[in-house]
Amino acid sequence: MTKPDPRDLLGIRDLLNEEEREIADTVRTFVRKEVADHAGQWFEDATFPRHLVGQLGEMGLLGMHLTGYGCAGTSATAYGLACLELEAGDSGLRSFVSVQGSLAMFPIWKYGSDEQKDRWLPAMARGEAIGCFGLTEPDRGSDPGDMRTFAKRDGGDWILNGSKMWITNGTLADVAVVWARTDEGVRGFVVPTDTPGFTAREIKHKLSLRMSATAELSFDDLRLPGDAVLPGVTGLKGPLSCLSEARFGILFGALGAARTCYEAALDYASTREQFGRPIGGFQLTQQKLVGMALELNKGMLLAVHLGRRKDAGELPPELVSFGKLNNVRTAIDIARTARTILAANGISLEYPVLRHANNLESVLTYEGTEEIHTLVLGQLLTGQSAYR
Repeated sequence: MTKPDPRDLLGIRDLLNEEEREIADTVRTFVRKEVADHAGQWFEDATFPRHLVGQLGEMGLLGMHLTGYGCAGTSATAYGLACLELEAGDSGLRSFVSVQGSLAMFPIWKYGSDEQKDRWLPAMARGEAIGCFGLTEPDRGSDPGDMRTFAKRDGGDWILNGSKMWITNGTLADVAVVWARTDEGVRGFVVPTDTPGFTAREIKHKLSLRMSATAELSFDDLRLPGDAVLPGVTGLKGPLSCLSEARFGILFGALGAARTCYEAALDYASTREQFGRPIGGFQLTQQKLVGMALELNKGMLLAVHLGRRKDAGELPPELVSFGKLNNVRTAIDIARTARTILAANGISLEYPVLRHANNLESVLTYEGTEEIHTLVLGQLLTGQSAYR
């Protein structure tokens, strides 16, 4: 009988098929080679490594779970595993891939016209065009149905006015998928960012997701042709379905950050000596390591299970909320515990743990806060809505 691996205690790798293992290994190698040694500096400099975008495209990671238009057409589970490996490097890198594939490409792929798909999806899959997703507003976060951004018809055109806040990739994007109220209900618009009236302002002074390009978008009498609207959906179903796609990547991705923190603590505990021996030999340190290992492995089992259900077409959005709520909580607790094992060294960018902990503070609240996902599940359990 083979002795369990402390870095994969339950042998979860054995639950994956050959393609899934190959994708995970390829992305892990890429992250270790191109990201791991630089992520701390990029975080400190608040710089997104745009030079990696082409490589992400060449690897087939952009829109990888979509089919056609140059997309890789992988399984949902494979997409989740790629997100995990990317976030093991930094949440900002996984956020870029999630927004590109699940929030910008997915609505065009799912709800767009043939012309919109042909124009944007192949270039986005190659990383030659970058997308962003405009839903959250400065005063409208968890209640997108109360958005103020409005599009009105003007002859055959649309006139768009309003603003969006905390938009990942906003200053990098060539195209924005913007959601706005109209007289017909909420509609999505495909907006080239060089359109007159479009402005993207970088949000600075962040203490989290510093490697991610985050922006405020403004639309000032922005004129769009009639065919800029996504024809396949009306109402909040459109943006909420996109968020569910991205949240699925998060429930895997957060575990990548957790795994990096756990492994950093495990390695540190084996070499850091106090009172004449490695701190890994003390009961309290072992208690922390065991607790991290338990929660990380349970989170991985949950992620793979939800991935299998999604691949079978049997994953309702409420269970995506279940996974996001549980696994991000798990990840942030592991990061904080790992920081205590590294003690003072844990706050240094020479080690990854506090960088990941800071990033996870954002992951905890974006694309659905703890409160919102709790209410989603509460409604599922009781049949009663507690939002208002």
